[in-house]
Amino acid sequence: MGRFDLTDLEWDLISPHLPPQGRGPQRKDDRQILDGIFYILRTGAPWRDLPSRYGPCTTVYNRYNRWGQRGVWKSVFDALADKGDDSLIFIDASIVKAHRAAAGAKKKIDYILNWQNVLAAHAAVAQAKFMWV
Repeated sequence: MGRFDLTDLEWDLISPHLPPQGRGPQRKDDRQILDGIFYILRTGAPWRDLPSRYGPCTTVYNRYNRWGQRGVWKSVFDALADKGDDSLIFIDASIVKAHRAAAGAKKKIDYILNWQNVLAAHAAVAQAKFMWV
């Protein structure tokens, strides 16, 4: 099992939301393909640099692309988001500390007020309950 591979718990949560096998040749192992897709998404590597343990890069890419066009990824995301009350609360780079000149603050009072707002936002987020998936 690689560093970027799905755990058994993650696989159990995702697998029921994948489309069933259709007519035609048996498709490659969905879990192996998903591990390859997540490897690319997490590392940012080009598709052609996908390690061979995940299967052919064209197979992995085609599955990713086709499932995106068919809305499979959206349905998986929606199903996982429904499992947690606060699943859409997140912290993004907009609250990362920057030098006061980066925001155009000219006075020390502006700097203090901005940080009071940031601290208030942190306190609000800290009150939220999270469900790790």
